[in-house]
Amino acid sequence: MSRWSVAGARVTRQSTLNASSSSSVSRCAITRTSIKCYSVAAAQKQSTKSHSLPSQSRVSTVIPPPTQTLQPSGSPRPDPYKFLSPQLAHLRETLLNLLGSSHPSLTEIARYYFLHPSKQLRPLLVLLFSQATNGLGRGWQEKLWAAECEGAGGRAEELDRPLTRSDVLNDWNPSMPDYTSSFSSTFSMRPPRPPYVPPIPPPSETRLEPALTSTPMILPTQLRLAQIVEMIHVASLLHDDVIDKSPLRRGAPSAPAAFGNKLTVLAGDFLLGRTSAALSRLGESEVVELIASVIANLVEGEILQLKTVHGADLGMTGVTKPTVAGDLLNIYIQKSYLKTASLIAKGARAAVVLGGCKEGEVWKEVAYAYGRNLGIAFQLVDDILDYEAGENTLGKPGGADLHLGLATGPALYAWEEHPEMGPLIERKFKHDGDVELARDLVRRSAGVERTRNLALAYAGKAREVLSALPDSDAKSALEGLTERVVKRTS
Repeated sequence: MSRWSVAGARVTRQSTLNASSSSSVSRCAITRTSIKCYSVAAAQKQSTKSHSLPSQSRVSTVIPPPTQTLQPSGSPRPDPYKFLSPQLAHLRETLLNLLGSSHPSLTEIARYYFLHPSKQLRPLLVLLFSQATNGLGRGWQEKLWAAECEGAGGRAEELDRPLTRSDVLNDWNPSMPDYTSSFSSTFSMRPPRPPYVPPIPPPSETRLEPALTSTPMILPTQLRLAQIVEMIHVASLLHDDVIDKSPLRRGAPSAPAAFGNKLTVLAGDFLLGRTSAALSRLGESEVVELIASVIANLVEGEILQLKTVHGADLGMTGVTKPTVAGDLLNIYIQKSYLKTASLIAKGARAAVVLGGCKEGEVWKEVAYAYGRNLGIAFQLVDDILDYEAGENTLGKPGGADLHLGLATGPALYAWEEHPEMGPLIERKFKHDGDVELARDLVRRSAGVERTRNLALAYAGKAREVLSALPDSDAKSALEGLTERVVKRTS
């Protein structure tokens, strides 16, 4: 269980993990100046062993009451995707400009997953939290001033300049024209671009303080952050599909199936390189550290999964043999944070930082707590759909996790009801008929229902932390998203 306390300008974090025979659902009651967490005990059939996570990523097993639901409140909430539809469309169009390379084949594969339908959950959350919190932080006026007054076209022009300056290294992106090329001489005879001198506005147009509107604008840096988190997500998909040998992604051949493993890995690396350059332009060291730690979390999550499935075969150290479902359930929640929720949580927090939130202000903690809980709920539902939805709905083969040797929430809960699931999990479902038997055991158990209740518990916690935010359409959309995530069917 993670406990946050925020008071005035001082922020502290205390983390503990419950290793007793009961687990807890942490619920947050938040005011504008403080976040207080309390626990409601829930009985668990078998004792669980805690596995700690480093720093901000520590989580614990949560087992909710079996009848927990998300209750709608107030007037109908706006559809989060329709609410920011123009911004998402613009974001998608301009994102492709970041992916150009001097190698046409690399450009093609880097863009491959962006050209297929995507839920765009991560950029959506960045934009929603930007809209919900802009104007609240002490540094908002400074950020708004920078966005409106920096350069001829404002902050957006600076962000859209070529991602590598000619005086640092030559790098040619055909989608972002410049005088430089990654294959031209460093001592090019082409004339350098003259320095930009901003025009001096007439005295009557000079404005010392930008006006604060009732619906704060989304800053160019926040729009670029939304693109960056989506690029990191796609880079992780490219690498995952190589590791998992996935034949399909979003109903189409996966990148490894279409282009081969080598090019797919290189395309993922290329995307991470582009995001690093774009990230440096945002001008916030805290944001750079947050997003850099996400990339580390993605790798840590993949290693945790490899240790769980193939650790002994790969000769990995520190590989333990889980003896009860609770052991694996703790590892499963940790992996869900590292591989899915970390990017969502830290992306949302980074958006609030770019909006001028300073150390000690509660808005950053709200964004992180919401994203962490919603991200875990999203992954839990994703794992439910692996049992419930067909290939046409998922865009990938059903039962893919079992074929990879992964025991997710439904299988782990089914183990508590059907002891014969244990040997299947131990041998990673690799014998003939193991996958079919495991799916049958899940169907004859409450595994799917209990996993859905767990997702509802996390989604409910995400919605509760929003109580600290002032009322707005963006806040309502964030509340609606907690319901949308657990009700989705694809």
